[in-house]
Amino acid sequence: MLRILLSFIVSIGVMGVELGGASAATLEDVRKRGWLQCGVQQGQPGFSVADQDGNRTGLNVDFCRAVAAAIFGDGSNVKFSDLSAAEGIGALKSGDVDILSLGSSWTMRDDTARGVHFPVITFFDGQGFLVPKEMAISSTLELSGASMCLLSSETTKSNVADYFGSNKMEFVLVEFDTVGEAVSAYEDGRCNVYTTRSSALEAQRLKLTDPDAHVVLPESISKEPLGPIVRGGDEQWLNIIRWIHFAMLNAEELGVTQANVDEMKTVGNPPVNRLLGSDAAFGGAIGLGSDWAYNVIKEVGNYGETFNRNVGPETALALTRGRNALWVDGGLHYGPPIR
Repeated sequence: MLRILLSFIVSIGVMGVELGGASAATLEDVRKRGWLQCGVQQGQPGFSVADQDGNRTGLNVDFCRAVAAAIFGDGSNVKFSDLSAAEGIGALKSGDVDILSLGSSWTMRDDTARGVHFPVITFFDGQGFLVPKEMAISSTLELSGASMCLLSSETTKSNVADYFGSNKMEFVLVEFDTVGEAVSAYEDGRCNVYTTRSSALEAQRLKLTDPDAHVVLPESISKEPLGPIVRGGDEQWLNIIRWIHFAMLNAEELGVTQANVDEMKTVGNPPVNRLLGSDAAFGGAIGLGSDWAYNVIKEVGNYGETFNRNVGPETALALTRGRNALWVDGGLHYGPPIR
């Protein structure tokens, strides 16, 4: 009986160690290191690109800078790792990166069966199709029998199978390991359609030799809620990432911008005061200082500013807000209140 009891105690101790490792405080590790390590997918115009000097821009890049700003008060305290979608989860779970900002699509399998979590949706997207104008096609329902170039991805393939199968349409998939290979094959005529997320289609169209000879079809055939990914077992870190996005949404709704954030700290508006930390220390519950959201807005801006700067109407992608507008403007973005 004593041996059984001792064995049970040892087992509980081992479990405690394992759970402690799984629940390791990412925030503490990041602070000790002195910078945030962020995994991004290179070569996604509007979302993650680097110029010849290594300067990075994009919506996904900005989000990691916002996390660094919330922690350190400085959005430049971040280093980037270029990862493919296939490499990302492994790098995150091994601790090589603290967060993935790849623009990954939130699905039940990925959120429940891989030891990682999606804290929040930062961009609402859908899968679409790029076709040559000479095909004279105006709807995805006219694509029966098409051969489609695509990046090898279970999500992309299953979306095609679901949509074409439900509409009794034939199709042929031509898979590639990289986006560059898939787009080159499409432009060379090895397939007559290129399919991926709609936001990326416009970016790829602009890279073609004659962009005006191609058109993105208007329909989306799937829901693609995109957002950052964090390791499972660290609720504090999940909450930090979630509330940084919510703070950026609330800032836009309240009219707080990079340009006026200092002025807004003195307006005497209770929701603004709570957001910017002059009314109560709402950062304490997630391990941050009371000025965490102020630093995010000061360093990076509100959600609308990052959207417009990277993918909005004045950029090469020229995306309208659409589903990515605030709820008060008919969009899907809704930031729970800080109170």
